[in-house]
Amino acid sequence: MGTPFSTLIRTASHEQHTEAESTTFMSDLLGGALGVDAYARYTEQLWFVYRALEEAAEGLEGSAVAGPFIQAELFRVPAIERDLAHLRGAGWRDGVSALPATQAYASRVAECARDWPGGYVAHHYTRYLGDLSGGQIIRDKAEKNWGFARKGDGVRFYVFEGVPNPAAFKRSYRVLLDGVRADELEKLRIVAECKRAFALNTAVFRALGEEFSSAA
Repeated sequence: MGTPFSTLIRTASHEQHTEAESTTFMSDLLGGALGVDAYARYTEQLWFVYRALEEAAEGLEGSAVAGPFIQAELFRVPAIERDLAHLRGAGWRDGVSALPATQAYASRVAECARDWPGGYVAHHYTRYLGDLSGGQIIRDKAEKNWGFARKGDGVRFYVFEGVPNPAAFKRSYRVLLDGVRADELEKLRIVAECKRAFALNTAVFRALGEEFSSAA
């Protein structure tokens, strides 16, 4: 396989990535057609997915495949919880709920974390590099649409205080991908799981779109 793995995984999943970004829910959310409650509901769903990602992280630190990707400066759960406290109030945990699509997504992440480090890498890549890239567009739109303080409560999920140079970090992350401890067949399986991760994410967007269709 002459193509660097970081390039392969990006180009192979481009179609699924585009599909996720262009869902009606995300278009309406970023376009200002939906209120802050839709944004808060989306943030709730992120909490379930990132808990699945990060609760498993410590157990994967010794993995030759997934271990190099476990970097504490990426962890998002504390920031999501601070955002939810701002959006929903101090008792937000009493009202938070996962959509069935979110449950399926989080369950798949947990399954990979438990049984298949290569699959965990696929989910790690799709989430964190997406947050560092397109996630910044969501932060900017949220600040403008609903008046959140710049990089403040409500959008802290998108603020990586431990990553002062996102461009350099993404370059180093791609180096990790290129050096992943996997043979060619396993790399193809990881690419397939990356596509599945985008599909699971798209299913969450579609479910949110159904929930908020009457509000648009």
